[in-house]
Amino acid sequence: MNVERELIINTTPTGAEIALLEDKQLVEIHRDSFSSRFNVGDLYLGRVKKITPGLNACFVDVGFERDAFLHYTDLNPQFKSIYKYTKAAQDGRPYSMDKFQREPDIVKTGKINNVISKSQHILVQIIKEPIQTKGPRLSCEISLPGRYLVLTPFNEVVGVSRKIASGEERKRLQKAIEQLRPKGFGVIIRTVAENVPVQKLHDDLNNLVNQWKEITNRLQSAQAPQLIFSESKKTNTLLRDVLNDSFNRVVVNDNAIQTEVKDYIRRISPGSEKMVLMHSGPKSVFEQFGVTRQIKGLFGRTVNMDSGAYLIIEHTEALHVIDVNSGNKSAVKGDQEANAVSVNMEAAREIARQLRLRDLGGIIIVDFIDMKNPENKKAVYNALKNAMAGDRAKHTILPISKFGVAQITRQRVRPEVNISTAEVCPTCNGTGKIEASILLLEDIERKLKHLVTIQNLKAVNLMVHPYVAAYLKKGWFFRSLYWQWRRTYKVKLKVTSSDDFHYMEYRFFDLNEGEINVE
Repeated sequence: MNVERELIINTTPTGAEIALLEDKQLVEIHRDSFSSRFNVGDLYLGRVKKITPGLNACFVDVGFERDAFLHYTDLNPQFKSIYKYTKAAQDGRPYSMDKFQREPDIVKTGKINNVISKSQHILVQIIKEPIQTKGPRLSCEISLPGRYLVLTPFNEVVGVSRKIASGEERKRLQKAIEQLRPKGFGVIIRTVAENVPVQKLHDDLNNLVNQWKEITNRLQSAQAPQLIFSESKKTNTLLRDVLNDSFNRVVVNDNAIQTEVKDYIRRISPGSEKMVLMHSGPKSVFEQFGVTRQIKGLFGRTVNMDSGAYLIIEHTEALHVIDVNSGNKSAVKGDQEANAVSVNMEAAREIARQLRLRDLGGIIIVDFIDMKNPENKKAVYNALKNAMAGDRAKHTILPISKFGVAQITRQRVRPEVNISTAEVCPTCNGTGKIEASILLLEDIERKLKHLVTIQNLKAVNLMVHPYVAAYLKKGWFFRSLYWQWRRTYKVKLKVTSSDDFHYMEYRFFDLNEGEINVE
């Protein structure tokens, strides 16, 4: 079954909000802040600050307020080769990868103080963003992701995604990359490379090799701690990871972002850039596509489902707990077991959506409604697995226990998305008092009169809060306040509402949907 995918990008003064919709349902929300300093995949030249033999790890200064954490198991077997290459580049005598002589691999069960020394400069990659009081987590297993391939310097291994099931296709891809792969590099073939022509794979590989050359050049003038290479913006990263034939459109509200996204899509999939559309109109792009309304309904402690059942999502320091409740959903002919299965099946789909949407990681405990029949438990477990099949984060799901509890572990590489849906009234600032509503109407009428008599406008679109719009239109049409204004000022007046507006907010727009400033 094909899923219709849409990417909605809302640019704000502080960054970009990125929403991924599947069949009009919000499944992922990302916030790319212009002031954000750390992203997963960024490469830094770091300086070792402290070695902790008890943890078999070290702490590395990469410019963050808290030192980053690097464990021995994340050093990479080729660590000595990476350090030799990095030091040579810093000393102004960079190696060519095809002539580089690799050092012996480090042992898997070694001790970090036998490999790394204090104040040593090392090339590291962010694998987990700072979360709460913890600094970033690092790895020396350098990888550069592309559209179809992932380049891994120094390891000389070609791997194929396990999700490519066809043995014949796996052999084709492996043989092609073995022939194209430059000496000194390993390559991982991504799932999206399936059935892709060799020329596209070659182009992707050349782009990644050029990125590595750029990293080498930057190392020559770098002073630790320093950012050496940054991953693409989150917008481009998301496009790279999810773009496929069922990706129907990308909608943006900023000309610069539109150009950037078009250029990126043109580079990775020529001809597909026509899917990028520019949003215009008085409503925000998130409101137009129903994102705002879905965010308000999906990020609270309680998440309601269509049947009347609901989830309660609680967070602790150690784990997340999701409780499934039947709510006002009535039993089917008194059959409690069938009712429990029905609610649990619906909950399984919504839970998978919530984990992606909130980017919950670590341990998640799900308390399903009790079911007596083992086959029903298995059916709900399979439904949960199928619903989470499209989740890009690594995860493990254990079967439902005899107590009706499912345990999930899900990879966490960045802080969870936490959006407060409770609002302080922007009109009264929490005092509980606002100006009399009759003054609002008088103010709107006064400005409408100004637009008609002074600016000579013949048609005006008035946008207000939904409650105010309902009040203006209430009653029989020809007796409504809205109609009285039309008749009094002889203007073609249109009243529309916006969920983004607070109670006392209103704006005027012309026929071309441009906002009118009333002096």
